[in-house]
Amino acid sequence: MDLILKAALGAGVVIILAMLAKTKNYYIAGLVPLFPTFALIAHYIVGKGRTLDDLKTTIVFGMWSIIPYFVYLAALYLLVDRLRLEASLALAAVAWLIAATVLVSVWVRLH
Repeated sequence: MDLILKAALGAGVVIILAMLAKTKNYYIAGLVPLFPTFALIAHYIVGKGRTLDDLKTTIVFGMWSIIPYFVYLAALYLLVDRLRLEASLALAAVAWLIAATVLVSVWVRLH
């Protein structure tokens, strides 16, 4: 049942994104993915299954995880003028993956 709820939440987000992209305020579609749908799920699971300190560590790591997302957005912004949309998205995703790998590596070394 948990998996069905998570899938329904994901599908709901996709539907909202598609609807917003067709409105005059299409740019709000860039805000919807930042709604903490999956963070709420993750924090609930960690909060129920681990200690309060573990939950707080997860929250702090989540704050740092904004950096890879910013790298993705910056890369995409720079690439969309130069490449096809699909290539831009793919390279921006690779930039996110690299930034996330660096973040996790640094986090593991410091904690």
